[in-house]
Amino acid sequence: MTDLEYEERVRSQVRLRYGEAARQRSGSCCCGPADGGSSCCGGGDVNAAVKLGYSLDEVAAVPDGAEMSLGCGNPGAIAALQPGEVVLDLGSGGGFDCFLAARRVGETGRVIGVDMTPEMLSRARANAAAGGFANVEFRLGEIEHLPVADGEVDVIISNCVINLSPDKRAVLSEAYRALRPGGRLAISDIVATAPLPESVRQDPALWSACISGATSINELAALLDDAGFMSIRIAPKDESRDLIREWAPGSRAEEYIVSAMIEAVKPAT
Repeated sequence: MTDLEYEERVRSQVRLRYGEAARQRSGSCCCGPADGGSSCCGGGDVNAAVKLGYSLDEVAAVPDGAEMSLGCGNPGAIAALQPGEVVLDLGSGGGFDCFLAARRVGETGRVIGVDMTPEMLSRARANAAAGGFANVEFRLGEIEHLPVADGEVDVIISNCVINLSPDKRAVLSEAYRALRPGGRLAISDIVATAPLPESVRQDPALWSACISGATSINELAALLDDAGFMSIRIAPKDESRDLIREWAPGSRAEEYIVSAMIEAVKPAT
């Protein structure tokens, strides 16, 4: 199997899994066992949302069903969003983080969610209509080929999605292109703290469970630097291992991956 064939196999597995999650209104865009069973942080689990760093007020502020897009942290906690800003969410799922961002940027701001799964996009648009979020739009697209103009956004957020991409260099290059000068990244994602077993890395099902696609902290920092970002900060959260243990029982994933908060800035000039 060529690299391109494997990349497409991974994307197909991810698209299939999250399309089914949208149809069933269960699971999340990160958590849960690879067989699509019960999820560790989706399906309206308020306690799980709090564990990920969301407040009860935030959970209550979004339409029912949007929480299927919970991931491995709360990117809004580090985004420092301001009224009037334009926000882009990579892999927006059911729209949870988009709706929270919309409250912060206000009527003068905008939020764009991008997702490659048509079923999830339909769910997010229905959630936006139900919640009356007029300043949020959802676009179909891959995060390696973002459907946004150069310099269109002030802030990019993402929640446990970039690890799902088999071409992270392309994702970060596109993120850099989409940001205005001085714009910033605020991302929650999975990083590797030890080498992943080859059997895990080559398992597409474990890619879609946010395990196999994790990169090391040093590798991720290098990719961000290569893309042109500065002020790079990657803060791993060791306490996330307990949650990760539930994603794929028996895989021992918690021994080599953790969630992390990732920040970076596009130079102003």
